[in-house]
Amino acid sequence: MAVPLWSPSKERVKATNMYRYMNFVNGKYGRDLKDYDSLYRWSVDNISDLWASVWEFVGVRASSGFDQVVDDPDKMPGARWFTGARLNFAENLLRFNDDSVAIIFKSEGRHAVKMTYRELNNEVARVAAALRDAGVGQGDRVAGLMPALPQVVIAMLAAVSLGAVWSSSSPDFGVRGILDRFSQIGPKVLFAADGYFLEGRQHDSLEEVAFIMEQLSSIEKVVLTPYAEAEPDIGNLRDAVLFDEFKSTEDNLVIEFEQLPFEHPLYIMFTSGTTGPPKCLVQSAGGILLTHLKESVIHTDLKRDDVILYLTSCGWMSWNWLVSSLAVGAGVVFYDGSPFYPHPGALLEMAQDEKITMFGTSARYFETLMNKGVKPGSEYDLSPIRTVLSAGSALSSKGYEFLYKEMKDDIWLVEMSGGTDINGNFVLGNPMGPVYAREIQCRGLGMKVEAFNDDGKPCTNEKGELVCLAAAPSMPIYFWDDPDNKKYLAAYFDRWPGVWRHGDYILINERGGIVIYGRSDTTLTAGGGRIGTAEIYPVVEHMEEIQDSLVIEQSWKDSVRVILFVQLSPGIELTEDLKEQIADRLKKDVTPAIIPAKIIAVPDIPYTLNMKKVELAVRKMVEGQPVLNKDSLRNPESLDYFADLKELH
Repeated sequence: MAVPLWSPSKERVKATNMYRYMNFVNGKYGRDLKDYDSLYRWSVDNISDLWASVWEFVGVRASSGFDQVVDDPDKMPGARWFTGARLNFAENLLRFNDDSVAIIFKSEGRHAVKMTYRELNNEVARVAAALRDAGVGQGDRVAGLMPALPQVVIAMLAAVSLGAVWSSSSPDFGVRGILDRFSQIGPKVLFAADGYFLEGRQHDSLEEVAFIMEQLSSIEKVVLTPYAEAEPDIGNLRDAVLFDEFKSTEDNLVIEFEQLPFEHPLYIMFTSGTTGPPKCLVQSAGGILLTHLKESVIHTDLKRDDVILYLTSCGWMSWNWLVSSLAVGAGVVFYDGSPFYPHPGALLEMAQDEKITMFGTSARYFETLMNKGVKPGSEYDLSPIRTVLSAGSALSSKGYEFLYKEMKDDIWLVEMSGGTDINGNFVLGNPMGPVYAREIQCRGLGMKVEAFNDDGKPCTNEKGELVCLAAAPSMPIYFWDDPDNKKYLAAYFDRWPGVWRHGDYILINERGGIVIYGRSDTTLTAGGGRIGTAEIYPVVEHMEEIQDSLVIEQSWKDSVRVILFVQLSPGIELTEDLKEQIADRLKKDVTPAIIPAKIIAVPDIPYTLNMKKVELAVRKMVEGQPVLNKDSLRNPESLDYFADLKELH
C-alpha cells in the first residue's frame, strides 16, 4: 500500500479555504460533506450549484446578477454560462486599492521592483484613459509582446477594463511565431518592450517590433516600454510612443469599468503551433475569472498574506493564471530570465529574499536542480514556503522525493495539469489531502474527468484517454475565424462527439489520484504494449550519464519501432556498455515490452517555450515530413539535427 510523502495536520486542514468552502456548501445546500471525495462527487452531480457557490464564495463583483448558471452542462461546445450577469474582469482583479504589495518583478542581475495595489490601480487608470483616447473599445484586440514586466499586467488590465480583448506572446517566440499568432487576430494596439535578458545576454527586440509593425497594418500604435536600455531609439518604429509618454498625465483617475456579459471575450490564447498553425482560442471574462479563482482560492489555498511566484512568460497560460492572483490581494511575483543565472540557485535566492510562500515553476526546473546537485533547503532560507506548484509536464517520483528531502519536509506539493485550451486545470491540488509520489491529488471541482479506455468507457487503475464529460466555464467560447466550429470540433470532439478529449494519457486510481503518462498522440505502442513517454524519461534521466532525453516511434518496415535520443552529461560518451545499461534500466523499471531499437546521442533536446518536449515534431523530422512554426520552440536549431540521421536508415 502506497505511503504518503506528506499529510496535512488537522489544524492545517481546518485553516484551508477548501475546508471553509466545504462547510459553506454544507450550510447552503443542506449537505453533510466531510472530505474531498464527497465534495467532488457533489460538484460533478450538481454542476449549476457548484459554479453558483463558487461565484458567491470567492465574491465575484458584478453590476448585475445571473438569471441562470448554465443552460445545458452536457452541451459541448456551446453551453451558455451565467446569462444575465454583467461584470468586468479587471474590476475583479483591482478590488484592492491599498498600500500592500501587488507586484514584485525581478530579472537577471537586477534588484526587485515593487508596486502596491494603490500604485497599480493608478497606473491602470492612466493607461486605460490613454487607450480610450486612442479609440480602443469593446471587441478591439490589444496585444502584448513583452517579458513578464509589470507594464504588461497594467496594459492587460487597462485594455480589458474597456472591453477590449487581450492576447500576448513572449518576445523569444521569434518573428515568424509571433506573426503566425497576431496576424490572425488583427490587434489595434501593440504593447512591446525594447528587449529582454537571458543567461546574461541582452537581446534587442526593436528590429523585430519594427518588422511586425510593417507586416501588421491593423496596428495603429505601438507602446514601447524601455527595459533593456534606459532610452531606446524608437525613430524607426511606425506610430510608436514610449509607455510613460502614452499614459495619461492625470493622477487619481477613476477607472470606468465597462460592464459586460459573462461570456464577453477576454483572452485569445494560442496553441503551441509545433504541428501546424497556432489555433486561436477565445475565452470568456467570466469563465476565466471563476475558473482561476476556484483554482487559486479553493484548490491552491491562496490567501491575502501569500506571496506567489510562478516562473512563466507572457506566452504561457500560467501567466494569465498567475495574474488572477491579484483578485485575492496576494503579492504576485514575476521573473524574467533564466532561473539558473548567474548561478543554479538564482530563483531560490529570490524566494528567500522576497519571502515567497507559494513557489511555482515547471517539473523540468526541479529535475534540473537535481541534476545540478542543488540542495535548496540547506543552501537557502526557504522557511516561508508552504506550497510548491509544478506544471508543464509530469514530475517524476524522484522529483517528488527530492523536494521533500532537499527543499522542505513540511510543504504541500501541488502538481497541476490542464492547459492553454481551458486556461486552467483538469486535475490539481487538494489542501485537505495527502501527497503521494508521482500522483496528482485530485480532479478539479466541477470537472467531470474520466480515463476512457479504447471502447470509450471510464476505467479505474487502467491507463486511458483524459476526457471531460461536462462543460466548464473556461472552455473556449469559440475559435477565432471558425464560424461553423469545424476547428473546435476537430480539436476536441472528433473521437467521441459531446465528450472533450484532451489528448493526455492518464490513470485514475482507486483513491482518485491521477498519474499523467504524457500525450496520448505520443504514446508508445511498439511491441504490443502501451507506454506513455513520461514513464521513460524519469528512469533514463535519473542516470548520472544522461542529462536529458526524448523518445519517439519511427515508422519502420510496415510497422513502428522505438527510438530513444539522449543528451549526455559533459564528458560522457555513448558506449555500447552505456546503451545496455539504459536498456536494462528500462526493462527493470518500466517494461521489457518496449525497449528502444536504437539509442542515439544528440547535442540538445528541443522544447516548446513552456518547456514541453516536442516528440511529434522530432518524429516528423526523422520521417522527412515538414515541421511548421519552429519559432514556437525555445531552441529551434536543435530540431535540425534530427533530419536525415544515418543511424535511422
